[in-house]
Amino acid sequence: MKFTSTIKVTGMKFSKGTMDNGQAFDSTKVFVETELDSSKDTAMGTACAEYGLGKAEEYQKYKHLADSFPFMALADMEIVTNGKTQKTVIHSLRPVEAAKPAASGGKHAGA
Repeated sequence: MKFTSTIKVTGMKFSKGTMDNGQAFDSTKVFVETELDSSKDTAMGTACAEYGLGKAEEYQKYKHLADSFPFMALADMEIVTNGKTQKTVIHSLRPVEAAKPAASGGKHAGA
C-alpha cells in the first residue's frame, strides 16, 4: 500500500560496511516524530520512530540540511509485508520549506 504523508524528520543516519562474517550492510534510517498510541489511555504525545530509506547514498542527498533539523517533508511511503509482519518504508523525501513571514510595510506611494 503506497501513500504520501507529511512528516517531521528529526534525524537521519547511514550505515555501510562489512561485518566480521563478510556480510555487507548498506542502509539509511530516518527518524520521524510519530504520535504515540493513546487508544488505551496509557500514552500521550510523540516519540521518534525509525524508518528505512534505501541505501547509504540516500543520506548524502540530505546532508546539506544538517542545520535545518528538524524539518518537514513530504514522504512517499509504502507498507510492505513478508506475510507475517509488516513495516513501513520511505521511498523518497521532499523537504517542505516553512512559510516565510510576510514582509512588513508594503509599497509606498511615490512622493
